[in-house]
Amino acid sequence: MTPPIYGVVAEFKDLAALVTAAHAARTAGYTRFEAYSPFPSEALTEAVGHPRTRLPLAIFIGGLLGGVTGYLLQYVTAVYTYPLNIGGRPLHSWPMFIPVTFECTILAAALTAVFGMLGRNGLPMPYHPLFHLPRFARASRDLFFLCIQARDPLFDVEQVTRFLRTLTASDVQEVPR
Repeated sequence: MTPPIYGVVAEFKDLAALVTAAHAARTAGYTRFEAYSPFPSEALTEAVGHPRTRLPLAIFIGGLLGGVTGYLLQYVTAVYTYPLNIGGRPLHSWPMFIPVTFECTILAAALTAVFGMLGRNGLPMPYHPLFHLPRFARASRDLFFLCIQARDPLFDVEQVTRFLRTLTASDVQEVPR
């Protein structure tokens, strides 16, 4: 069952207050929250604490499969399908297979990275509940936001609202789904 609201969002005037609020949210035990800032901040990234993903492993496996596929395609073509002996060279001449194998490895790893990133980030996302908040448009200009999502195990609307009000937020409001 999906909750009737997306979450509760707090608005902050500066980055220091947002970083402090993100640390406080993690300390309080909230795990499903996002911070929005008009510019990137390493301190904010550490405060939010994104979990490590398996995307690098998927990219490695994708590249490995791409390289093996490229090599096998050339091997089958040169040795079994069209075995042409030109200039006395062996049918399985692995040095000539290296450029295509390398390119297939890079192509498969890059495609795995792009589609894995899109899937991991939930993109494309043409609709997001925070877009309905009029002041959220300023998240890309001069305001900072922290949203605790309703899918958090500790989420209770009144408790989260009280918690966010204690963090020097200039405004706290519910986000409708």
